[in-house]
Amino acid sequence: MSGEATGERTLRDVGEFALIDRLVADIPQSDFVDVGPGDDAAVLQCSDGRVVVCVDVLVEGKHFRRDWSTAIDIGRRAAAASLSDINAMGAVSTALLVGVAAPGDLPATWLAEAGAGLKEEAANAGAVLVGGDTTEGDAVVLSVTALGSLEGRAAVTRGGAQVGDVVAVCGRLGWAAAGLAVLGRGFRSPKVLVDAHRYPVIDYTAGPRAATAGATAMIDVSDGLLADLGHIAAASGVAIDVHTEQLEVPEPLQAAASAYNVDPHGWMLTGGDDHALVACFPAKKKLPAGFTVIGVVGESPAQVTVDGAQFEGSAGFTHFA
Repeated sequence: MSGEATGERTLRDVGEFALIDRLVADIPQSDFVDVGPGDDAAVLQCSDGRVVVCVDVLVEGKHFRRDWSTAIDIGRRAAAASLSDINAMGAVSTALLVGVAAPGDLPATWLAEAGAGLKEEAANAGAVLVGGDTTEGDAVVLSVTALGSLEGRAAVTRGGAQVGDVVAVCGRLGWAAAGLAVLGRGFRSPKVLVDAHRYPVIDYTAGPRAATAGATAMIDVSDGLLADLGHIAAASGVAIDVHTEQLEVPEPLQAAASAYNVDPHGWMLTGGDDHALVACFPAKKKLPAGFTVIGVVGESPAQVTVDGAQFEGSAGFTHFA
C-alpha cells in the first residue's frame, strides 16, 4: 500500500537528499574507509592492492514481496546476496554501495527501515555502507555492490577443483526454498522456515577459513546446490557427484516435507537463497570448522550427478528461463 493512501510521509514528500541523509546516518567508523558518505565518491584502503567487487540486484515481485517480508528483512537479504559473494571468494567484506529505485508514493519509513536492515547485515559481515544513489521507479529495486579484501590470500575461484577433492558445505541448504513453499501455500509457519526465506543466516568467516584451509574452488549457493556446483564443474573441467546420504535433513525440513508430501532433498539440492558455501578441498586436508563433506570430484566430462546418476528436473533457479 502506498504512503499516500495511508497518510504517511512518502519519498516524494521527504525528497532525495533528506532520504539519503537518513540512509547514511549512524554508520560506524571503519579502518578500510578514508572518505565515507557525503562526497562525490568514497575512498577506501586496500590492504594488499587488490579489491574484490561484486553486485546483486533484487527486484520487487521477482526476488521479494513486501507483503511477505518486512523492510528490514528485505534490506538484510539484499545486502547478504552481495556479501555472500565476497565470502565465497575467501575474502573479508569491507564496504557496500546501494542503488535504490522506488515509487514516489512509497512510505519513507519503509525505505529507512530497509536501509537499517542493509546496515545491520553489513555489520554482521564487518562491512560499512559508504554510498549509493536513489531514483524513482515503478517498483522497488535494490542494487547492492559489495567490496572486500583478500588480506594477502589468493582468491578462491570456481576454476580450481581437482580430481580427488572432496566437496563440502557450510551453512543451510533448502531452508529458504521450504520457507517459500510455506508462504506460497498461504501459511506463515513454521516461522523458522519462513524467516529463512525472508533473510539468510550466513557465517561470513567461513570463506576466509576455507581459503586458509586450502580450498581449491568455492561458490555460494544462491540459485541451488546442483546449479551452483555446475558452475564449479564447468569452470574446473571436472565431474562432481553429490551423495544424498551425506545430506543431513534438519527437523524443520523433515516436518514441512512430510506435511506437503514431498522429498526434502529436492529443496536441499535445488533451492537457492540460503547462501551456504560449497567448496572443494584436497581429500587429505583437514576441513575447516563448520564444513561437512557431501560429495566428491571426479574426472571430466564436466557435469554434476546425484548418487552417481543424472538428476531429473531443474537443478535450480535460472534467470530469464
